[in-house]
Amino acid sequence: MKLFRGIRHVLIDKGKLKRYFLYAIGEILLVMIGISLAFQLDNWNENRLKKSTAMSYYKNISVQIADDKVLVESQLEFNNHYLVQFKFLNEQIELDDRTNLDSLGHIVRNLTQYSDFDKKGNIYETLVNSGEIKMLRNLDIVNGIGELEEKYNYMNRMENIHYEAIMNHAIISITSVIKFSDGSVQKPDLLFSYEFQNLVLSLIQIMTEKDKVYHEVLYEIGKVTSLINDELHKN
Repeated sequence: MKLFRGIRHVLIDKGKLKRYFLYAIGEILLVMIGISLAFQLDNWNENRLKKSTAMSYYKNISVQIADDKVLVESQLEFNNHYLVQFKFLNEQIELDDRTNLDSLGHIVRNLTQYSDFDKKGNIYETLVNSGEIKMLRNLDIVNGIGELEEKYNYMNRMENIHYEAIMNHAIISITSVIKFSDGSVQKPDLLFSYEFQNLVLSLIQIMTEKDKVYHEVLYEIGKVTSLINDELHKN
């Protein structure tokens, strides 16, 4: 700055006002360029930090839904294991086939079994409430997370419906048919009644819907995971 002041004094002392004005303009331009570069550097640093933060969020989401995928797959397998049994039970009731009462008794006892992923956390709501969603610039990922949360909520509703059906209807009916301690059929006529078959069919319907939503959840997890991987590889 001393150098600039010295040059100004020399130009003014020698009466070279025109050259002084040109110099002054040049000095102003240099200051403006310096300020502009400083702003650009600040913006670059801010964008770099935002990008780094977004990548961290993407990675965390990817890890979380990967864990969810493992749990959903286990519940899907659990649900299908008993769904096959209950469909067999329904077929035997429809045929009035009483030759396998021991096996049917154990299946009846299993009517109290149900899959329960019970998703507690809400990724999308957490991101919105914390303001972190503003850091995620990829709208496809944001929308995908929202769609996944809708599937989670529906999955939870179906699991709650299944639980309530067991507690409010299945246990009462089962208690009248079998002895819980060993699964032995005590009242075959009740087992092969249309009322009991209606119960079994209701549970089959609920479990079939659960199977559907489990697959839908896994599809959405796969879609979001793929989008996040693409975003991470780009950056």
